[in-house]
Amino acid sequence: MDDTTITWEEPFCGEGASCFRLGTDPEGNAYIAIAGAEDTYVTDSREALRALIRDIKAGKADHLL
Repeated sequence: MDDTTITWEEPFCGEGASCFRLGTDPEGNAYIAIAGAEDTYVTDSREALRALIRDIKAGKADHLL
């Protein structure tokens, strides 16, 4: 995947944790990366990453932040 096709959102920063960025591409894939290191990312379907983010925000995965 060519990184230039990923549209990155503004960073999301948790308290005392790394900042993450979410991105999407025209094909409907979703991406998550540490802010400042967008060339190294994890990709999955939008729904899979949406579920991960919901769990993090619900406190189910604080150890990831």
